[in-house]
Amino acid sequence: MNHSLLSADRNTHLKIVSLALTAAIAVVVIGITARITDGTSSATRIESGAPVLKAGKPTTYTRTEAPSMR
Repeated sequence: MNHSLLSADRNTHLKIVSLALTAAIAVVVIGITARITDGTSSATRIESGAPVLKAGKPTTYTRTEAPSMR
């Protein structure tokens, strides 16, 4: 058994490359087969009934008489 990548033989390098390739293919397959829900679940159908707040002019509040810095 080789304990260092520097002194590893060809067979060890092939094992490492094949394991990495297999893991990468597994990640890609899982990513492709993952499905996004179509939006019919109860959590995605909740609508907000709150009023929309719009931003007004920016204001600055200070406690001293010194000019404020923005």
